[in-house]
Amino acid sequence: MKWDLTYLFKDLNEFEKAYQKTMNTIEKLASFKGKLGDEEQFKQYFNLQKEIESTGLKTYQYASLLSDLNKKDSENAARLQKVQLAFAKLQQAVSFEEPELIALGKEKVMSFIDNNESLHEYKFAMDKLFRRQEHILDDQSESLLANYSQLSSAGKSMYSSLSVADIEGTDVMLDNGEIVTITNSNYRAFIQKSNSAEERKNIFEAVFNYYADHKNTYANIYKTVLDADYARMKTRKYSSSLESYLFNNNIPTDVYMTLTKVARENTSAVKKYLKLRKDYLGLDKHRTYDRFLELAKSDKEYEYEEAKELFFNSIKHFPQDFQDKAKEVLRDGFVDVLEQPGKRTGAYSSSMPNLHPFILLNYDKTLSNVFTVAHEAGHSMHSMYAAQTQPTSLQNYTIFVAEVASTFNEHNLLDYIMKESKASKNEKIALLQRSIDDIMGTFYRQTLFAIYELEAHKLVENNEPITADKLSNIMINLYNEFYDIDITEEEVKEFVWAYIPHLFYTPFYVYQYATSFAASLKIYENVKNNKENAFDNYLNLLKSGGSDYPVKQVLDAGVDLTKEDSFKAVVHRLEELVDELEVVLKS
Repeated sequence: MKWDLTYLFKDLNEFEKAYQKTMNTIEKLASFKGKLGDEEQFKQYFNLQKEIESTGLKTYQYASLLSDLNKKDSENAARLQKVQLAFAKLQQAVSFEEPELIALGKEKVMSFIDNNESLHEYKFAMDKLFRRQEHILDDQSESLLANYSQLSSAGKSMYSSLSVADIEGTDVMLDNGEIVTITNSNYRAFIQKSNSAEERKNIFEAVFNYYADHKNTYANIYKTVLDADYARMKTRKYSSSLESYLFNNNIPTDVYMTLTKVARENTSAVKKYLKLRKDYLGLDKHRTYDRFLELAKSDKEYEYEEAKELFFNSIKHFPQDFQDKAKEVLRDGFVDVLEQPGKRTGAYSSSMPNLHPFILLNYDKTLSNVFTVAHEAGHSMHSMYAAQTQPTSLQNYTIFVAEVASTFNEHNLLDYIMKESKASKNEKIALLQRSIDDIMGTFYRQTLFAIYELEAHKLVENNEPITADKLSNIMINLYNEFYDIDITEEEVKEFVWAYIPHLFYTPFYVYQYATSFAASLKIYENVKNNKENAFDNYLNLLKSGGSDYPVKQVLDAGVDLTKEDSFKAVVHRLEELVDELEVVLKS
């Protein structure tokens, strides 16, 4: 149940050779400055780019995965930093590329591509380049920006050091006298099993006290991220930080604003669900961390092999190739399953062009983690379908569509477990809660964070100071608006903005959980209802990789995310589930 990284490199010597080859390729790429107007030189340059996409990205993945296995290992950290510096050097080496191509003009560049079959895969990239022509600077300016690339991403590195490398578990005495070490990975499971409000509070605070204690440091780190985004926005002449992140993939800002509008205007079912929970669980107050409590208590644990088997059984009605890919991505050696000291928290699927994906888990035997297995398998299956169909440079799909395959698997697994259960009251409650919590967490919670990001970036854009209090106030207001919960009563919950790594690592990312969820729910309903060509359209989305703009890819799969109705479908689904839960709870 551990990664076998010899798939990438048999040992560190082989990694070093690949790293050196990558450095040599970077130097060669830099030598093409001023030569791209010659068709043969143009061809050689982009064929060298393919070497970076194979050997170079392979070294990056290897160093990153090794580091994530033990964030406390300084050698692993140094190796990853070395590769990151190499890719910063790559940015500097090829900073001439876009200004030079734009100076050549679209007609000439496209003629080079049309004349060379090996370069046809770059046609979409060139379409994207000339679309954002107005946001690309002259050669000297691009080179200057590239020199500052490592500095502009310093916030991410500092956040990782403070939140992963330096963080340690906190010992908490449970009501039964047992002393346990609470970590970011296991605190949810301990809260879920707790029958005591005071114990849940202590467990929660064991994690969040750290963010409260370091609130000013986190605020300054986040200010670094916001300042870098603002500088990029101004330098590249975007109207807002939001537009700067959405423009490259041709995602209308209206999609973002429509999502947030629909979520903000449709919170009645959210608040009804929380009241149902409060009353049924007999709570004086429903705290934010009480969301981990099960309405139907169960001590049932799911071994990892059992989780896989549930997932595999749930997809038996789909084509054999789909089933085969599910089993392949979860093959031994490509999944690191259990929590270990120093290991990165959470779960993810890591994929690079033409390589088998790797999955990281911190599996804790809960039903939630059963769904995590299916979720991460969806990401890896997406990558495998893209690699099977697309050339190297078009395999990496955008973040915007990344969560479609993962949540499709979750929708399907939920239906399977619901159908296969004996439909006892407790089982039905548990499964309804699971489905409702998916919508609460993936659609509403992520949209709340998306609004937070937008408001935080506006502070910088309006030249307002960034302080821990300012950031906390945004969260306080949003939790009240979405949930009717005053998080100041929980003392440390207001620092949830420091707890969410995506806000620091990948700004304007989290909204795509919600858009992907809306898309996958609609696609899944089409498949479930046997709509003509629905599954084929879904597979075509997975196979398309990064070969088209994401809103268009989703539209071709049957969902128009420029319309409010696509998001309201999620709202209506939540209303139906909450109403059904209310009936079952009263039965």
